Amino acid sequence: MIYCNKSNPFYSHDHCNKSDGFLLMEFHYSPGLKVTLFAILLNTYTITVIGNVVIIIIVSANKQLHTPMYFFLVNLSFLDILLTCTITPKFLSLLASGNGGISYVGCMIQCYTYFFLGSTDILILAIMSFDRFMAICNPLRYMAVLSPRLCLNLALGSWVCAFVDTTLLVVHLNFCGSNRINHFFCDVDELVKLACTDTQYLNLLTFILSALIVFGSLILIIISYINIIIAILKIPSSSGRYKSFTTCSSHLVVVGIFYIGTVFMSLRSIKSSHVDFNKLAVILSTIITPLCNPFIYSLRNDQVKCYVKKMWRDVGKYMENRSGRW
Repeated sequence: MIYCNKSNPFYSHDHCNKSDGFLLMEFHYSPGLKVTLFAILLNTYTITVIGNVVIIIIVSANKQLHTPMYFFLVNLSFLDILLTCTITPKFLSLLASGNGGISYVGCMIQCYTYFFLGSTDILILAIMSFDRFMAICNPLRYMAVLSPRLCLNLALGSWVCAFVDTTLLVVHLNFCGSNRINHFFCDVDELVKLACTDTQYLNLLTFILSALIVFGSLILIIISYINIIIAILKIPSSSGRYKSFTTCSSHLVVVGIFYIGTVFMSLRSIKSSHVDFNKLAVILSTIITPLCNPFIYSLRNDQVKCYVKKMWRDVGKYMENRSGRW
């Protein structure tokens, strides 16, 4: 809840009205560059949503893909759609109109949703690494251990843990000074900077919870892949090693892209750099990674590629029939 503290030296009546909301950063670019950025972002957003929706449809319609790996992939695609829809539409509006105004409620919803979905994304990636570990290191027990019930519980557990983790960060802050956010969305770190109350404990809590989610998941991924590499190296034939590696290479690429963004976020404290690592991290996690996921997983799976071709042929035949009627 926002309220004004008139005794605070940073008190400003213009910025203390809850209905005023916040102002996101302005982009002081030439009109031509803004149009170019808008077009690139709009195309990326469209392809991301369509690509992930297609993945969900393909996995749901093809019974051969009803396996634990693709069950978690559907969760990941659904998360990617929600995550990119949380940030990108307002970003597009900011580029198109230059109006960075966002209401207090809208800002809080965007901030909470981004970190909730981001935390869930990290946990799902960690579970997918365990899935790849079971598929390669314990193939005979794979389907028995990763039963549909366990897969459902793991997915639901990820959503619940991320919800609890993010809920603990929802606190009441007093905003009594500037309402300008140096970001293209309502980032919690920027909101904390605008608060006129002591945020020491909030920063500590944020660090602890982030460490539990991010580094805990990273440790699980590293342990899984160490065991996967050991198991692959024990395979006598080179073709067998290659086949085993390809079963986890897609997930490994996605994890790599995602954690590059996490490294950028850890470098945001470097004040002397001309690169804003925090903004780069958000672009990687909410725009680049959701865009890459459908292509990374589909292009490495023959079943998915065949089903996409079949869908494309069916759509082509449908359009021909429609045009023939006219």
